[in-house]
Amino acid sequence: MGRITIWVLLFLGLIIGNCWGQEQRSQQDQTQQKAEAPWRIHTLFSVECQNYFDWQTVGLMHSYRKSRQPGPITRLLSCTPDEKKNYRGMDLAPTFEVPSMSRHPRTGDWYPAINKPAGIVHWLKHSKEAENVDWVVILDADMIIRGPIIPWELGAEKGRPVAAYYGYLVGCDNLLAKLHTKHPELCDKVGGLLAMHIDDLRALAPMWLSKTEEVREDRAHWATNYTGDIYAKGWISEMYGYSFGAAEVGLRHKINDNLMIYPGYIPREGVEPILLHYGLPFAVGNWSFSKLDHHEDNIVYDCGRLFPEPPYPREVNLTETDSHKKRALFLNIECINTLNEGLLLQHAANGCPKPKWSRYLSFLRSRTFYELTKPKPVTHKSRQMMNADPQTQIEDEPPKYYPKIHTIFSTECSSYFDWQTVGLVHSFYQSGQPGNITRLLSCTDEDLKQYKGHHLAPTHYVPSMSRHPLTGDWYPAINKPAAVLHWLNHVKTDAEYIVILDADMIMRGPITPWEFKADRKRPVSTPYGYLIGCDNELAKLHTRHPEACDKVGGVIVMHINDLRRFALLWLHKTEEVRADTSHWSKNITGDVYESGWISEMYGYSFGAAELNLRHTISNEILIYPGYVPVPGVKYRVFHYGLEFRIGNWSFDKANWRHTDVVNTCWAKFPEPPDASTLEKSDEDSLRRDLLSIECVKTLNEALRLHHQRSKCPDPSTLSPPETQRQRQRRTDGTTVSRKIGKAEERKAEEIHSIRDNTMPKNDTEEEALSPPAVANQTFKSVKFWIIALWAICAFGFVAVMSMMLSSHRGQKKRGKSYKGKRRSSYSGAWDKNGQDRHHLRNVEVS
Repeated sequence: MGRITIWVLLFLGLIIGNCWGQEQRSQQDQTQQKAEAPWRIHTLFSVECQNYFDWQTVGLMHSYRKSRQPGPITRLLSCTPDEKKNYRGMDLAPTFEVPSMSRHPRTGDWYPAINKPAGIVHWLKHSKEAENVDWVVILDADMIIRGPIIPWELGAEKGRPVAAYYGYLVGCDNLLAKLHTKHPELCDKVGGLLAMHIDDLRALAPMWLSKTEEVREDRAHWATNYTGDIYAKGWISEMYGYSFGAAEVGLRHKINDNLMIYPGYIPREGVEPILLHYGLPFAVGNWSFSKLDHHEDNIVYDCGRLFPEPPYPREVNLTETDSHKKRALFLNIECINTLNEGLLLQHAANGCPKPKWSRYLSFLRSRTFYELTKPKPVTHKSRQMMNADPQTQIEDEPPKYYPKIHTIFSTECSSYFDWQTVGLVHSFYQSGQPGNITRLLSCTDEDLKQYKGHHLAPTHYVPSMSRHPLTGDWYPAINKPAAVLHWLNHVKTDAEYIVILDADMIMRGPITPWEFKADRKRPVSTPYGYLIGCDNELAKLHTRHPEACDKVGGVIVMHINDLRRFALLWLHKTEEVRADTSHWSKNITGDVYESGWISEMYGYSFGAAELNLRHTISNEILIYPGYVPVPGVKYRVFHYGLEFRIGNWSFDKANWRHTDVVNTCWAKFPEPPDASTLEKSDEDSLRRDLLSIECVKTLNEALRLHHQRSKCPDPSTLSPPETQRQRQRRTDGTTVSRKIGKAEERKAEEIHSIRDNTMPKNDTEEEALSPPAVANQTFKSVKFWIIALWAICAFGFVAVMSMMLSSHRGQKKRGKSYKGKRRSSYSGAWDKNGQDRHHLRNVEVS
């Protein structure tokens, strides 16, 4: 009986432990997701089909995941057809195959380093991923990433890439540069870490390749005194190809000598390198490592084998007293330990048997190692750039600083706002907009009980003011200033600038304060010319400074301090204009409906005028689909608030006010005409119609991805979605297709658990108000009943076994021989358990 009870208790412990472990992992996943950035950054590195590059790939990929580097990563894999036949490492990283140029097709020269620029040119030309990127980070395979590399946080700008300093490229200062570039004065001694805008890379890449070929063929100038290459073999021709190519296209770099460090070097005080480049040998005491010693190493595929373990941190602390040297030694051991950790995980993925316990393996799984290798933020000193003379730091000019941005938009609990939310959030993550986004969701308690769209966006919940609590006036537009005020009062944010959008918008590119010149007391917005009340008696009635009234709206970029002073006035002025029904007429407000519907817009303009906030008004941020665009302007936002047409096809958001396209599997908007069918004789009309097509196609793509994430059934098995008229005709007892119903039930159960991989949580305390309990009630109840069912089954099993055992004992006599057998049997079981415990002590705990 006692043994049975123990086994059952152990069984229950495993169940509860598993549930708890899943919860912990879920929390860890959410924490990691919270740290990820949603910007369009793409990381590239170039390798060949060799064991030498495979173990480097394993290390770089492991550090990429561990550092939480935002955006995807791609390995540019250069292989000959013969190498590809026997190559085993296709699964080591996301891979884009490029033709090998190790043996030059024209000259026959053997120079594998040329594969780097050749691979990038091929990727830009043939990869679909290259069409959806704003910033590119280019690394070498023999690197370990220690923290996120975000170009604009490092100071990169379009036309001004950020790069690490390669001081040994002396050819930039001598005859070599004069021979190979028309602009030797622009030659920068850089390499290793490159962070640049995609447009700059497109201009540079072909020149990078051609200049590499040019320098490689210039054998007369391979000597060390020309190139700085101690081997005088032309091996660094690719590095000069980059510097000379950048000079040719006019790219000047922001040069940083702090972000990347070679293990073995001592970092400057206050500097936290975010990249380790182990291209040179390094040592800790009697232990050393050189990548060249492992040129043919099969270590990725040799189960259980790692690089020689370095000294432990405790040993370094005991043997080194100089704090600066100690920091360098810690970087050395971090580099090799991260490589070995990556190899352990790769061996497990290869199906290798579990390695035996060792002190070193235990250390790699320890809290100490985790703390030493967790992602490192970039310090202020790490961001400091070098000037044109890289021997001295810039002292009189601080590094360019980019403030943090947060984007917000206001919605209500309705299917109408849900599909707009899906479109805006999808476009936000595609646009490259810095920072995070928050939906301000205004709902009544009754609405929240029925609402299904909690998971559609990072959300801050606010009380609804659609029905004014004092006047009873029905005016949902007031929720916008009320929600902004509520968010400011309940959320702690470290953002310096807030971008305010409307839900019925599609982002096409980033909206940043530095590009559009927003500043303190100088917000940026877009023109709303129809707000004629700024020019007449309406402004005189509602603001003391009618001369400061700006006719703006739609997109707002405002400093957080200005917004804190302004938000309450925005709300009060909205209430004031809304209550002034005697001045709702069209000739005073410009409102064609004369219903006071644009009171909130006037509330904004009059509130800003009260504080004398004068706007920088930009015509290059927003466009309404259906309007003719100005040639050459790259608009950042579609505002589809008005109906627009292309021939017989049209789109009007108001026609979809009561249609639930979000919770109806595979529902979408009518497809616009194909671009190839458009009339091309009128250039203005063509550009207008192309933008209209882009707007609706973006909405439909957002819906398609949403339905895909929601695990909708195969669309071929579903009936067409119901129209508004069909819904009105059917009787109350009729339901939609059973398959659609099941999908909706499944979505309701998964509220707060379904998350798009590209939708990280906010890094500020955005969830100041928790979602209502009804949102996760179903999920919690399911977990409770599963655990309860297991417990009932287990205790039932104990009860049945106890009864059977008691009955069995009652039928037998307890003679001496029987007791002897029992003692013998019990002793055997004890021995077996002792062996099991001894076995467990010798098995590594994972």
